[in-house]
Amino acid sequence: MPSAPTRQAVQVALAATIANALCMTAAISATIGVFLVPIAQDFGWPRAGVSGVLGLISVISAISYPLIGRAMDRFGARWLLLAGNLGLAFGILLVSRASGTMLDFYWRFAVVGLFGTMAATGMVSKVVSNWFDARRGLMLGITAGVGNGLGATVMPIVAGLVLTAHGWRAGYATIAALVALAAPFIALWLRDAPHAAPSGPAAPLADGMNLGQAARTAAFWLMLVAVAAGAGGMTAMFTHVVPILTGHGVGLAEATGVVAVFALVTAGWQVVTGGLLDRFRTPRLILPMYASAMAGMLILQFATGSVAIVLAGVLLGIGMGAEYAALSYFVSRYFGLRHFGTIVGAFYAVVAFIQGVAPMLMDMSFDASHSYAGATLTIVAALALGMVLLALLPHPDRFAGGLAARRELEAAPGDLALA
Repeated sequence: MPSAPTRQAVQVALAATIANALCMTAAISATIGVFLVPIAQDFGWPRAGVSGVLGLISVISAISYPLIGRAMDRFGARWLLLAGNLGLAFGILLVSRASGTMLDFYWRFAVVGLFGTMAATGMVSKVVSNWFDARRGLMLGITAGVGNGLGATVMPIVAGLVLTAHGWRAGYATIAALVALAAPFIALWLRDAPHAAPSGPAAPLADGMNLGQAARTAAFWLMLVAVAAGAGGMTAMFTHVVPILTGHGVGLAEATGVVAVFALVTAGWQVVTGGLLDRFRTPRLILPMYASAMAGMLILQFATGSVAIVLAGVLLGIGMGAEYAALSYFVSRYFGLRHFGTIVGAFYAVVAFIQGVAPMLMDMSFDASHSYAGATLTIVAALALGMVLLALLPHPDRFAGGLAARRELEAAPGDLALA
């Protein structure tokens, strides 16, 4: 029989995986491409008018991520995650009852954005990071990768089946019911780690920088652009796999299958990347995976044939899996765990903003040119910039060693410091 802490850690990992499988990424980002055209046709709106809700969610998330992360650092994550899950399910149910006015449609998605941010993967990663150290990368990869991958694989399939049989409203109502299934697992199993359980406003957690200290380092800004912005752009591409492929004459079923391949590879590759990061720890490990994503985008946009588009899904999955595995892991390794929720919240605010604004810009580009080619090339260029910035990041061990030496120097008496 495993010890109580081991059982609790396993329960936390399972609950975190389920929470990630039924979070806003799977329920909204993975399905908006399926519902985009039917909603636009039903209401008589341009596509950008529908995908603009992702921009609204991105603004709400960008504002609330750091605040929610700070609250979790101070008071613990469990009940905030539970409230977020139930509120997300309720918000999606509200969307299924939307009228034909854009204002009504948008305020319902505002509810989705607020509660979905509370239960998002970045917030779940705080709990996982506090429970695991030596295998942190692997466990972040499993809980986020398998969870998000499973959800992002199943949700579009469910959405497509229900859409075909009963319409988009029934599709969103079904997704709301599925999201609520995570609530009992969060309530019963997803607990804060013993060393991170708050006993008051100033309860000591693990060592680490606060947000202000982190933001004064070059590593913070390099990661913000290279990893967070890259992840946002990749998610924007993920939401448009179906519209891009159906625009090339690919059937809905085949296009949804490519989304499933994309999601499954993303899930598996997060686990692979997490394990590799535990061993090698260097951000340069991610460089070829960025190149994979760039190749996948170009194939998706400009190649034809079933084999080519499936290959695109595989390559894109490698890239997105690497980005999301790297984000929480490197935040914890460069900046520590004491203020992890606040700092990772700042990073996910950027991810949320870009993954919300980019789809709207992609659809604005489509409405103007009737093609997603220009938008795809822009995201490819952004990933190329991300590769350059990743190559400039120091190894996290050297970064931590440099900070420790600097603190010792600052703490030394003036005559010794000058010696």
